[in-house]
Amino acid sequence: MRPAVVVLGFILGSAAAITFALLGSTVVFLVLQSEYPRVRYELVPLLSSAGLFSLLTIAAGSTFYSEIKQRAWRRLGWLVLLVVLAVVALYHAWPSLSTV
Repeated sequence: MRPAVVVLGFILGSAAAITFALLGSTVVFLVLQSEYPRVRYELVPLLSSAGLFSLLTIAAGSTFYSEIKQRAWRRLGWLVLLVVLAVVALYHAWPSLSTV
């Protein structure tokens, strides 16, 4: 097995696990928002993160598939994956960067 496929497996597994956890948390927040009004303020950032990690999971999954099947578009898959990774990292790092 090629090292790139192993790295993609780690990225795909991690992204899928985070996406699953964020979507599960979203369901809990939606159920509890009537009892706990504070939860409503956290729902928008939670949905943003869930959407970004869903995109990351899709990008990692398609890149993993293209590497396994040796598709012609696998370099494009890597490019898209790296761009999505950068967007996720910048989105989550931006508040800490603005306070420095």
